[in-house]
Order: sequence, then C-alpha cells, then structure tokens
Amino acid sequence: MMKRRDLIKAGLRAGVGAGLAAGAVAALPLRAAAQVAAPSPRDRKLFALARNELARVGNQLWRSDIVGIADFGLHSAQRRFHFVDLQRERVESFHVSHGDGSDAEHDGWLKRYSNLEGSHATSRGAYMTRSWYVGRFGTSIRLDGLDPTNSNALDRAIVMHQAQYATPEHVARWGRLGRSNGCLAMGPEQFDRALIDLAGGRLVLAGSYGIAEDGSTIAPPVVQTELLRPEREDTFQRTNPGVY
Repeated sequence: MMKRRDLIKAGLRAGVGAGLAAGAVAALPLRAAAQVAAPSPRDRKLFALARNELARVGNQLWRSDIVGIADFGLHSAQRRFHFVDLQRERVESFHVSHGDGSDAEHDGWLKRYSNLEGSHATSRGAYMTRSWYVGRFGTSIRLDGLDPTNSNALDRAIVMHQAQYATPEHVARWGRLGRSNGCLAMGPEQFDRALIDLAGGRLVLAGSYGIAEDGSTIAPPVVQTELLRPEREDTFQRTNPGVY
C-alpha cells in the first residue's frame, strides 16, 4: 500500500496540485484520530495518586483497574469525584457531596473529617467498595475503610449512594451541593456509573488533594481538621440515612 507521504508527492508531481494531495490524505485512515490523547497535567496527577495508593493498599483489594478519587480540597460546586481508569488511561469527573458534620456552615467547603460514630462527618482515607444493598436512597454501595481515619465506615454505614441534592442542577440553583450524613453521595445518573465501574472490591480514596482543573495544587480557603472525640458530653446518636 502506498504511504501517505508518497501519495502527496505523487499528486504534486502530476500537476494536480494540493487538491489531489489533500483528497488522498483524507481518503487514508487517520492514525492520529485513533490514538488516545495525552493525559492532561491534572489527569497525570490523578493517575500517580491512584497508582501510589494501589501500591500501598492493593493487596486488600479485589480489583485495581479503576479507582475513585473524592477530592475534598475542592468546593462542592466543582466536579471533584474522579473515575480514574488506569487501563484505558482516562478520567471522568462528577460531583460528590460531603457530610453535614464536615460543613456546619453549609458553604460548600469541608472543614473537618471524622471517623466517629454519629459525627455526620466525612472520613478521609482509602476505602474498598463492597456489595450493593437497597436502602433509603435505593441501591447503594457499602464502603470498608482501610485506614485508621476511616476504620469505622462499615459500623457508621458510610456508603456511596445517589441523592438529588448531589446533582449539577442543584449546583446551578444553589451554588453548592447539599450535604450527606458522611456518605459519598452523587447524582442518580452519575451514581449509575459508580455501580458499574467501582463496585466489587475496587479502591475509593477520600482526601484533600486540591488538584485543580489545570493541574495545579490549590489549598482550600478554610482550615480542615480531624475531629478525634465527640464535642458534646453525651454519646453521638446513629442517625445516618444511609444505614443498611
């Protein structure tokens, strides 16, 4: 088969000019179109983070092809939950809510993490997704905390579930997402992707990574702390609507 470059030269020598050359090029398969675009600076950081955490906790997982990353260093109005597909080398990003115990002011910024029962706060760390179950918000995914900072996830019923307050439409109306009781809540359409791509022993990360759209690392304009003990004298009550 004649090479693309030879066709171009032959057309020019034949005196038919650039029109024939361009037509010959257009008639050939475009290799470039079939190639995967080079990852963006942001995506390269997400790939590196996913691979580093897989190396750290991977022996506890069942699957390592796709990693979910919830970046709570970003405002809830931003698409801060990333499906990081390491096999296909692509990233898709959606909205995700944090807990109301992490954001008492309800301004869209997470201020504190907690592993405490009844805190309604988001926990940071690595999770392994487990089985589906049907609860208050429909089909949901259990999360098993793999770090000391989220080791109570199963007991606290910290899960992934769908919620109308976690949709792009909610952001368009209110400028921020609604809040969960500590669960990772996504819009119904977006959560359908999680059911398919993340369930069954895959890694989900939650932390304040602050990876901006352009790949730069930013710091949230609030102090983010870890709540290590109850703020009240009485015991926290279990009121998580994601309970199974």
